[in-house]
Amino acid sequence: WPSIFSGLEVIANRVTFSHRDPGGAPSLFDLLVSLGSGHEAKLTLRDIGAELDYHPGTMVFISGKVLEHSISPWIKGERIVIA
Repeated sequence: WPSIFSGLEVIANRVTFSHRDPGGAPSLFDLLVSLGSGHEAKLTLRDIGAELDYHPGTMVFISGKVLEHSISPWIKGERIVIA
């Protein structure tokens, strides 16, 4: 289907260690969509000292090339992310 994004990644039940995305340009934003059920994951943006709730249904736009980001381990539930 047509999309304004150049790539799509589906991530299931995986901890994402702190990183910056290698592709893209600093001026472009990435859409992260948290799906699943019953999880209470947290999205950490280390560069700005933020830890955000990343529950199912959360959508976040970040510049993944600029901001170092990670998802820490969660205790229960299934987590799926479309990035």
